[in-house]
Amino acid sequence: MSGMAVRSEASRKAVLQATMELLDGRGGTPAVTLQKLSIESIARQAGVSKMTIYRWWPNKAAIVIDSFIDNHVVQTPVRQDGPALAALREHLASLARVYSGPEGRLIAQLIAECQYDAATLAEFKERFWKGRVAAAQSLIERAVLEGDLTPGLDTDLIAETLYAPIYFRLLFQTGELDRASTEALLDAVLTGFAPH
Repeated sequence: MSGMAVRSEASRKAVLQATMELLDGRGGTPAVTLQKLSIESIARQAGVSKMTIYRWWPNKAAIVIDSFIDNHVVQTPVRQDGPALAALREHLASLARVYSGPEGRLIAQLIAECQYDAATLAEFKERFWKGRVAAAQSLIERAVLEGDLTPGLDTDLIAETLYAPIYFRLLFQTGELDRASTEALLDAVLTGFAPH
């Protein structure tokens, strides 16, 4: 890797880290809302110029999405090994754990931002949501093959049904986001799709 590429990658990582630090108060900085976050504050926190940021991202929303994905996907893996339902349980429990902290506030803000900006919504769906749903669908298809779910079911519908209660609780704060509640939600949803 050339010296320029190494510097560019280091700058890119610094911007992503600075964005998360600003949004969730990491590194001793007071947390700011997505609405108050600015390219200038990200550049200052990352120690890079605004021009460096605009080489990588067209706008603030794109930086936040990249930062979120970079941080989130590592913390909420969708394992493709072992029994499929166990992997689904593990994924949803990790999702609830992560969303009960600062990342939950961030994803709620991102979802709100998507309601007002069609480009942000399209980018978020393309870069984050589609991949997550596809990974869940793969597990659902395996669960069918393993005999845990009824064949012929709409995998889109099941994936949405599994994620919906977590996002509902996150956005409306109607209940705890913890492993026990996630297990109960998963059991309630999967009962309707299990072979009888």
